[in-house]
Amino acid sequence: MSGSVAAVDLGATSGRVILGHVGPNELRLQHVARFANRPVTVPEQGGAAALHWDILGLWSALGDGLAAAARLDHAISSIGVDSWAVDYGLLRDGRLVGLPYHYRDSRSTAGLDAVHAALPADELYRLSGLAHLPFNTLFQLAADRAAGTLDFADRALLVPDLIGRWLTGVDVTERTNASTTGMLSPVTGGWEPSILTAVGASADLFAPLVEPGTALGGLLPSLASSLGGGRGIPVTAVGSHDTASAVVGVPIADEHAAYISSGTWSLVGLEVERPIITDAGRAANFTNEGGVDGRVRFLKNISGLWLLSESMRVWDAEATSSRASTDSTRASDLASLLAAAADVTGPVAVFDASDERFTPPGDMPGRITAWCDEHGVPAPQTRPDFVRSILESLAAAYARTLDEAETLSGRTITTVHVVGGGSQNELLCRLTADRTGRIVLAGPVEATAIGNVLVQARAAGLVPTSSSLESLRALVRQAYPPVRYEPAAASV
Repeated sequence: MSGSVAAVDLGATSGRVILGHVGPNELRLQHVARFANRPVTVPEQGGAAALHWDILGLWSALGDGLAAAARLDHAISSIGVDSWAVDYGLLRDGRLVGLPYHYRDSRSTAGLDAVHAALPADELYRLSGLAHLPFNTLFQLAADRAAGTLDFADRALLVPDLIGRWLTGVDVTERTNASTTGMLSPVTGGWEPSILTAVGASADLFAPLVEPGTALGGLLPSLASSLGGGRGIPVTAVGSHDTASAVVGVPIADEHAAYISSGTWSLVGLEVERPIITDAGRAANFTNEGGVDGRVRFLKNISGLWLLSESMRVWDAEATSSRASTDSTRASDLASLLAAAADVTGPVAVFDASDERFTPPGDMPGRITAWCDEHGVPAPQTRPDFVRSILESLAAAYARTLDEAETLSGRTITTVHVVGGGSQNELLCRLTADRTGRIVLAGPVEATAIGNVLVQARAAGLVPTSSSLESLRALVRQAYPPVRYEPAAASV
């Protein structure tokens, strides 16, 4: 049996709708729509600027994409939605209460202080297994509690669950994304009461937890005519945290493989059977997030190609101003910049890509220069030098993290799978092989959409419903053979 499903994949900078054509020996993606995901800045009380997601613009764009998909294929078996983690919409009586905040908004700082006053960081890690990130959901919710915003809400839905509600009218909380909130116990699989108390939230604020592969229901009648040609196409929960879906799409062949989901963020880690919650893991800032089929994603968050995209945004702005650079390489020409960076032969600065100063939007080249000045490191001088510095710093961070993962897990890592947008960056993949001293297998680029598609396909019976993740990954390897990078001899 063969058929097709529609994957809605919402990333932090863009979204897409993709048709996945799947059968026992078939896996093929058809890109239907791609659209920008641009945050919006809104003045709030006192005139302070707040960063929000344009959730209504995303809803409109993905609706157009699903309608186009339905016109291309009248027999879509299912729709699944994944997105970035931690952010949510607050609702009352089914209506959205304000625009969802962007995780890079600074308001969560107040929530962080409130939570840590009630639960020390070491206890919080023991209870949640989640690494400290200042924008995790629990800190955002605590900030909403302090501001009184939670008083207006009777439901909180993570972004893909909010989209699912608008598609079906059904409220759920998909478990892999719930595991990124910092409030889910990795031991019991349910909400941790002591964390909820510290946040100032009740378990009733959240919808019932469901597993990837759960049928949520058909499209609402008001949407069926435009999106489904009159049919109530089933909507299926997938690994709705985009990294959970991406890991399904990583063509892992054995336990000696690690993954890097490389995009705006770099998620570097292993798939394990049980959480690894130790003092050493907390000190190294490793996290335990839920995966599909009950697996655990033991990983570390590293600032990823955001460093490059923010730098290019700054350079492009300069190029249109009276202070335009005289560099011969235009910022908007990424291919030329990468080629020039590959030709850099001298040493470049290697900075700490995990430094929290690089998290907010802003002048990334200026921040890199400031980091270098503070640490007595010569700062990059040209744009190719900056690009090479960013990629060398990311590769160095990957190497450190993989070494830590080996120590913390007791596993030997011989192969590193790089998936997502970064898998197309040949220089980054080569530097990663060289600095880690391990074989790098790059691709597929669309691992997140592939994982989304495969979970839907299994639920719809397009592949055997008993298929393991290993058999699904074998299909990925067959359809999308990875590109192999060997480490330079001197680095092994």
